[in-house]
Amino acid sequence: MENFSFYAPTYFEFGKGSEEKTGALVKRFGGSKVLIHYGGGSVVRSGLLDRVKASLDKENITYIELGGVMPNPRSGLVYEGIELCRKENVDFILAVGGGSTIDSSKAIAAGAVYDGDFWDFYEGKPVTKALPIGTVLTIAAAGSEGSPDSVITKEEGMIKRGASGEAYRPRFSVLNPELTQTLPPYQTAAGITDIICHLYERYLTNTKNVETTDRMIEGLILAMVNEGPKVIENPNDYDARANIMWAGMMAHNNSCGVGRSQDWMSHNLEHELSALYDCAHGAGLAVAMPAVFTYALNHDVNRFAKIAVRVWGCQMDYDNPERTAKQGIERLRQFLISIGMPKNFEELGAKEEDIEKLAETACYGNGNTSGTIYGFITVKKEDAIAIYKLMV
Repeated sequence: MENFSFYAPTYFEFGKGSEEKTGALVKRFGGSKVLIHYGGGSVVRSGLLDRVKASLDKENITYIELGGVMPNPRSGLVYEGIELCRKENVDFILAVGGGSTIDSSKAIAAGAVYDGDFWDFYEGKPVTKALPIGTVLTIAAAGSEGSPDSVITKEEGMIKRGASGEAYRPRFSVLNPELTQTLPPYQTAAGITDIICHLYERYLTNTKNVETTDRMIEGLILAMVNEGPKVIENPNDYDARANIMWAGMMAHNNSCGVGRSQDWMSHNLEHELSALYDCAHGAGLAVAMPAVFTYALNHDVNRFAKIAVRVWGCQMDYDNPERTAKQGIERLRQFLISIGMPKNFEELGAKEEDIEKLAETACYGNGNTSGTIYGFITVKKEDAIAIYKLMV
């Protein structure tokens, strides 16, 4: 295990009716003029937005609103939010929604206190300062409610990039599993897929002797395999929703990733899919993961074989561990298909003729002049092309 520093100070309010404590939490963490940032009409139709505003009113906290966040959140709305925060002297950002809303809120929070273009942070500039952020989570998926990360799509060229910094960790997050019960099955499944991928991205490591975090990751994936089908069959299964919601946070606040190198190849290649085709991020990951893992298999067959045995119930073939490793990847793929995720380019809405463009953007985007993506394996453009072809 490698040396590490880990500090994850987000305060979590978990359980039924917890959104009614939002105002008190904003007050506790110093907010007096709040931007409420949210997406489409679901938080309005469900009454959640009104309940959140009532909790702010109860604490005599003033607020303004900015809705309209889309899946794969766009830079245009971020610029609008930054201008609004400066004009209205906002001192706290409250995200009410899923990962896209939280990611957009983080970008606004950083941009509002920065003299330059917020996109600088999404081209590699460290995020060291931002307005404080709180969240009321409605989708268990991205883990942004507990992470220092954000992903935004730049509308000019439809480029999807991430930024990270401890200033992006929310001061508090409200997690009420009931708020996820009205999600369509497809969104629920996409969220489960994203959670599993966050765990695999950490599991695929070149660091030796990390058994503690290996076991944490394996346990969380097993929980998704167990709880995921329950909510697809019965969306109102509160206990299953609760387990998935907490796993989503644990999968991405990096408690499972400390002391070890990480991968992120599936995410790097998927970002080009959801940027170009505007597909659900989790759906893109369902297509990307098996392809990436198949391509990377021989880099460390035993690591893939270990998770195949421990998570997917495969029998270890000591004479041919590659056979066991491949079985594990196939069982992952079949699980994702069973909960309603796409299995290939066609079902995702992607086009084979775009593969070279996807690979070019993945390898040379974000100012990467080397054309190389580093992770569990090293990928250049020709490797990216080969991986995308495995998704067809």
